Amino acid sequence: MIRSIETSVIIENVKEMCIEANHYLSSDMKEAMDQAVSTEKSELGQKILNQLQDNLKIAAEDMIPICQDTGMAVIFLEVGQDVHFEGMAIEDAINEGVRQGYVEGFLRKSVVKDPIIRENTKDNTPAVIHYSIVPGDKVKITFAPKGFGSENMSRVFMLKPADGIEGVKNAILTAVKDAGPNACPPMVVGVGVGGTFEKCALLAKKALTRPVNEHSEIPYVAEMEEEMLNKINGLGIGPGGLGGTTTALAVNINTYPTHIAGLPVAINICCHVNRHVVREI
Repeated sequence: MIRSIETSVIIENVKEMCIEANHYLSSDMKEAMDQAVSTEKSELGQKILNQLQDNLKIAAEDMIPICQDTGMAVIFLEVGQDVHFEGMAIEDAINEGVRQGYVEGFLRKSVVKDPIIRENTKDNTPAVIHYSIVPGDKVKITFAPKGFGSENMSRVFMLKPADGIEGVKNAILTAVKDAGPNACPPMVVGVGVGGTFEKCALLAKKALTRPVNEHSEIPYVAEMEEEMLNKINGLGIGPGGLGGTTTALAVNINTYPTHIAGLPVAINICCHVNRHVVREI
């Protein structure tokens, strides 16, 4: 049976999610940060982590953004095939929600209308929206504002099949080493393996929205996530890039079938807040 949803509901939820994500750390990230404080071996690293914790506490209590870069709005929209939207076009509704959230929430507007002319849109629209049609009559919205300090450190590698899993691991370590302190560590590393040039990047972006305390359901991928986290934390970059044993809080890897002639790998790095909010309507 078809279920109708007024797009005004989408607008209101997206607006609230913009404000929530930029002021409050998600529960999985809070748990990861708390654990990092207790396991960091460097005295300076511990000091930096405690300062980050203080910042998060102040942001939540005083309704101040966690970070001055309140990001470009990235939205994953999973739409049940039995859903019918009523009202304005769904894309317009999402952008209206972003506009209201960033304007009324007094969040920094960081989007320019043209990548070369660079005139600010003044309301942080348009959002980057990824759609998928799924079974059912629900709508799942995942909102992940992405700051560009870490976004600029992301990479795509078009490996040869012969490079295999070791090539994938080397690509991940290369991206993190090159990022160094610029990605505001401790970071979360999203990895996409397979698909095509654009698909692996989308896989990596989506990987960042997976709770950091959940591993892949594929055994060898889960093992690689653990191995890469250990190796990344062995690089010594540390909190704030000032040295220590906590360079990353998690490595989340997504895979997808690919062509016999290729092995695409994307690494999408996020800073220590890794903002993401999920709602189902």
